[in-house]
Amino acid sequence: MRVLGVDPGLTRCGVGVVEGIAGRPLTMRGVGVVRTPVDAELGLRLVAIEQGIERWLDEYEPEVVAVERVFSQHNVRTVMGTAQASAVAMLCAARRGLTVALHTPSEVKAAVTGSGRADKAQVGAMVTRLLRLDAPPKPADAADALALAICHIWRAPAQNRLQQAVAQNRLQEAVAQNRLQEAVAQNRLQQAAAQHASKQHASKPASHHASKGRTA
Repeated sequence: MRVLGVDPGLTRCGVGVVEGIAGRPLTMRGVGVVRTPVDAELGLRLVAIEQGIERWLDEYEPEVVAVERVFSQHNVRTVMGTAQASAVAMLCAARRGLTVALHTPSEVKAAVTGSGRADKAQVGAMVTRLLRLDAPPKPADAADALALAICHIWRAPAQNRLQQAVAQNRLQEAVAQNRLQEAVAQNRLQQAAAQHASKQHASKPASHHASKGRTA
């Protein structure tokens, strides 16, 4: 599986590509940052992010795009910028028919370091170790993008099993519901047939048997 991780941001949008499967050593294919000028208009910055992500999609052709799920922060302006960059990444992936996976920061930290409260230095150190790099990727946004990709590769099998279990459960519920509906319909049909037979029987005239007298 080849995954493009995207750590969304207006000024710096981290991107990183990791390839491999759960339970085996992973390989980094590329890492970097899509930057936009702070003084540029918002629309132009979003276009720059789109163009940057499109270049990464063209070059590395990932199967999945893993994006950090936006969560509430005290700085509303930061949240808005992160959400806008995140939407651009999801749009680029969806336009190509690629699967988009969202992971919260705590999920990523827990998957990579074992603790959902790990700081950026710990995440960078574990990414370096897991991908057998010479040094932690800089800036931290780039390391976070790789961590997102790693998180998805490791979590994908469990998520697939969960989705399959949910789908199987829904199928079983649908089958049971269909059987119930068929039983109800059959019962109604039998009741209707019984009522019809009862009416037919009641509508028949009663037969009278006359007794003949014996003559002496």
